[in-house]
Amino acid sequence: MKTHAQAVVIGGGVIGCSILYHLTKMGWTDVVLLERDELTSGSTWHAAANIHGLHDSANISRLQHYTMNLYKELEAETGQSCGVFQPGSLYLAQTEAREHQLKLQAAKAQLYGMNFAEISREEAEEKHPLVNFDGVRCIMWEPDGGNVDPSGVTNAYAMGARQKGAEIYRFTPVTATTPQPDGSWIVETPKGNIQTEWVINAAGLWGREVAKLAGIEVPLQPTEHQYFVTETIAEIDGMDRRLPSVADRDGEYYLRQEGKGLLIGAYERDMRFWAEGGTPLDFAHDLFADDLDRIMENVMRAMDRVPLAAEAGIKRVINGPMIWSPDSNVILGPVPELKNYFMCGGIIPGFSQSAGMGLMVAQWIIEGEMQYDMFPWDIARFGLWANDRDFVKAKVEDVYAHRFAIHYPNEEREAGRPLRTRPVYQMQKDMGAVFGLNYGWEHPQWFAETPGTKDTNGFTRQNWWGPVGEECKMLRERAGIIDISNFAKYRVKGPGAEEWLNSVFANRMPKSLGRSCLTPLISVRGGIAGDATVTRVAEDEFWIVSSGMAERYHKRFFDMVPLPEGTTFESRTEAMCGFNVAGPKSREMLQRLTNTSLATEDFPFMRSQQIELAGVKCLALRVSFTGDLGWELHCTTEDQARLYSALLEAGKDFGAGPVGARALMSMRIEKGYGSWSREYSPEYYPHEVGFAPLCKMDKEFLNKAAAEAAMAAPLREELVLIHLDEADVTASNADATGGEPIRDADGAPLGRVTSGTYGYTVGMSLALGYVKAGTVKAGDAVQVMVLGRPHGGRILHEPPFDPKGETLRA
Repeated sequence: MKTHAQAVVIGGGVIGCSILYHLTKMGWTDVVLLERDELTSGSTWHAAANIHGLHDSANISRLQHYTMNLYKELEAETGQSCGVFQPGSLYLAQTEAREHQLKLQAAKAQLYGMNFAEISREEAEEKHPLVNFDGVRCIMWEPDGGNVDPSGVTNAYAMGARQKGAEIYRFTPVTATTPQPDGSWIVETPKGNIQTEWVINAAGLWGREVAKLAGIEVPLQPTEHQYFVTETIAEIDGMDRRLPSVADRDGEYYLRQEGKGLLIGAYERDMRFWAEGGTPLDFAHDLFADDLDRIMENVMRAMDRVPLAAEAGIKRVINGPMIWSPDSNVILGPVPELKNYFMCGGIIPGFSQSAGMGLMVAQWIIEGEMQYDMFPWDIARFGLWANDRDFVKAKVEDVYAHRFAIHYPNEEREAGRPLRTRPVYQMQKDMGAVFGLNYGWEHPQWFAETPGTKDTNGFTRQNWWGPVGEECKMLRERAGIIDISNFAKYRVKGPGAEEWLNSVFANRMPKSLGRSCLTPLISVRGGIAGDATVTRVAEDEFWIVSSGMAERYHKRFFDMVPLPEGTTFESRTEAMCGFNVAGPKSREMLQRLTNTSLATEDFPFMRSQQIELAGVKCLALRVSFTGDLGWELHCTTEDQARLYSALLEAGKDFGAGPVGARALMSMRIEKGYGSWSREYSPEYYPHEVGFAPLCKMDKEFLNKAAAEAAMAAPLREELVLIHLDEADVTASNADATGGEPIRDADGAPLGRVTSGTYGYTVGMSLALGYVKAGTVKAGDAVQVMVLGRPHGGRILHEPPFDPKGETLRA
């Protein structure tokens, strides 16, 4: 057995073998996989192994598309059959909302060159004559859909990796993983120890147990899951071709041909957890007792859709374990608190995503970053707060029972909440706040007239649309108070603070006390890893404000640059809260609460001061994400309620009140401001987002060479602001929300929307998005595929609100 390796993959399921294969494919041949039992033990061997390409996330669609295409290449490369059947897949919509979802996916498929398009009922009946299509509003066809053989795929990955030099040790459980001072790890097994640069936890059902060996917790929970295979159906036996699979997600089941019968599976509402206290170490190719009564409602809907299924006997039942994350997405990436420890767990559609996942892991480990922005998969999207077991169970129960539910734009799921709240939570709730979840925190999205009101959900305008408009108008005409406590806040203090910040961020740090700067954080490939406002609050102290949901993600970048001796970096996100008070009356309103002059000449834009407001000490920053005149006010968490009460009381005389995050979204788009994870991400380069002037190339900073190379290349895409045609928007009762394709006036694909909303105070439905560089200019007509249908639009030459920044700097 080897004693040294570049990487050790723990887990011999389909994902572990894919990671091993892709590491070798990218040139790392000194790699090892350790499997505690036989390959495919755990969830892999009993998977239904369906494959499909389309997903609501464009990048996940890309990776699923890559996976589907790789299987036949893998067969040719290794000589090992993957058991690929691709007779196609039919996607059915029984509701208007599902029709909207499928038509939007079809529009995205055209943009990304994927095969997914609407067909008629007659065409569908020809493809699958056993299906009763009554009640179906819309049918989509994916010709590459189908299924694979779980064992065949896993062994093909393993064979491909071995052919390139990897070694696989079966029946070799890992008993310890011990970090070394140089950043490497010792992986202990009964057969010997291996010292390795990287540990990759792909242990599947045992991912929690393997993580604990490294001293970490991960938010994962197994459940039971059932499907069954029917006896031979004569009509299928008599066919000379394979039938396509059926995705009837409104019916909450899946169905495809298996042998000469049908495979039917379901995600039932009456779900069952398994192994809450830990996955048994002696579990391998095991199953649970059948419990078909639990899924019978779903099965009956499947039999209504394919009546012949009701006449067939059951050949076998599979009731096996799956392991879930709180949002049903994979937990992927280097653990930010550890050196060279990679987590990859909680994979549900493993055979649709296995190759894409293996490729992303290999890219990240070998090249330092993935080619796509995969934050929806990143372990860093969850803080350590997410390891709360009650939270994990509630979330997993919700995502399992609603596996096929539509995830709407702006949807907020209530399971497991509230988990983290601020002192003003109850006060906001009593005022009618409707909350969302932001990195575990409850955060006001909008304020309803009646406390206890809940969001409605859909692709069209919902119950919050009107009230959010009133909040926007209140702030733009008078003033508004926005809770910004969810922003990430950091303090860097010490003699080397300025030096360290200049080494991390691309912009030059402010020299003068009280000055602020906006600065990008550059990713490994030269894209935008983040953006922050940095303020000098003392000679040796700086205050950083950045994206709250990216706090654990950004830790990786901050840790890349060692702190100078005597200098400290501290997260203040939990210890500090904040409010943005903005609008034309904000200065007059705040002046009543402080003796500090807020006049423009005393407190200009992009400046800060330590002030007292109603007796509460605050760091006041003259900035506002609304694009209006305003201040950010940061106080201790203990003082939050006192400050909020004072602001609300002072606002009464000015007709000012609380404003939520959805109104902030609308106003920042009226101003043309981008937002991290939407307009700003590692996929976009500084000159493509307008950040080139903020990258000071005459100094050193993190990943400068990558930024320099990226900006030396021609523009790939341009960020544009689009005004959608009012008649089209009114007819559909829907605005763009993000992800919709952008086409030129003739319907040719140009790009996609990154953020969309109605601009209430400018009277425009607006969309921010990226288009191919040089394809359009200001004033040009375009189409935006809202609800998957073309909506006319025009490229704006400047933001509709305060384009010259006069209000902002007033």
